[in-house]
Amino acid sequence: MTGVPASAAGGSSGAHGARGPAAPADGARSEVSGSAPGPDSGGRPARGGKIAAAAVNQASVWNVANLLTMLRLVLVPGFVALMLANGGYDPAWRSLAWAAFAIAMITDLFDGHLARTYNLVTDFGKIADPIADKAIMGAALICLSGLGDLPWWVTGVILGRELGITLLRFLVIRYGVIPASRGGKLKTLTQGVAVGMYVLALTGWLATLRFWVMAAAVVLTVVTGLDYVRQAIVLRRRGIAERAAALEEKEA
Repeated sequence: MTGVPASAAGGSSGAHGARGPAAPADGARSEVSGSAPGPDSGGRPARGGKIAAAAVNQASVWNVANLLTMLRLVLVPGFVALMLANGGYDPAWRSLAWAAFAIAMITDLFDGHLARTYNLVTDFGKIADPIADKAIMGAALICLSGLGDLPWWVTGVILGRELGITLLRFLVIRYGVIPASRGGKLKTLTQGVAVGMYVLALTGWLATLRFWVMAAAVVLTVVTGLDYVRQAIVLRRRGIAERAAALEEKEA
C-alpha cells in the first residue's frame, strides 16, 4: 500500500526512479537496428534507428518489477470473487482469499525493491504500482465492510487517508517529492496484517487480537496522514520561497 505503508505515505501509504535503462544514444540505436549512421546523414541514425529504439523502450516495460505489479492488479478481481464466494462466510473460501491477499502484499514489497535496485522503474510502473496497492487494499476493506465484519467508518478513514495523501502528493509535486517515512511503512505493514487477519475466519482470542491490530492500524493511518500534510505544507512554503529568491536574483 506504499504509501504508505507507505506509500505517500508513503504508503501506504506510499515514489520510485525510472524503471528501465535510459534510451540508448543514436549510435547505439543504430547498432540495434544492424546499421550505422552514414557520413551523408549528418550524424543522424539510420532509417530504422528510431523504430529499433522504440522497440527496445517498449520491451523494457516487460520487466520483472512491472510483471509483479500486473500480477497484483490481476489478483484484485480474483480476491473479490474468492472473498464473496458461497455468501462470503465460508472459512475455506476465506482462506483462499487470504492467500490471494497475502501474495498481493508480498509482491508489493518486492516490486519496488527490484525496480530501484536494478533500475527497472518505468512510467508504467510509477502509475500502476500505487493503483495496484490501493486497489487490493480497497477491495479487501470494502468486502469486509459489506459483509459486516468491519465498520464502514474504518474503511472510510483508511481509504480516505490513502486517496487524500495521493492527491496531496500530486498537488505539491512541483515543489518536490514527499519521501516515504518509517511511520508510513509501519502503517502499511500494520494495515496489511490487520486486514489479512480480518479476511481469515478467526475466532476466540485471535479475533480479539485482530481488533487491536486494526485499532493500531487506524491510529497509524491518522497520525502518518497528518504528518504528510505537515510535510506537504513545509515543502510548498520552501518551494515558494526558493522560487521567489531565484526570481529576485534573476531580476538583480
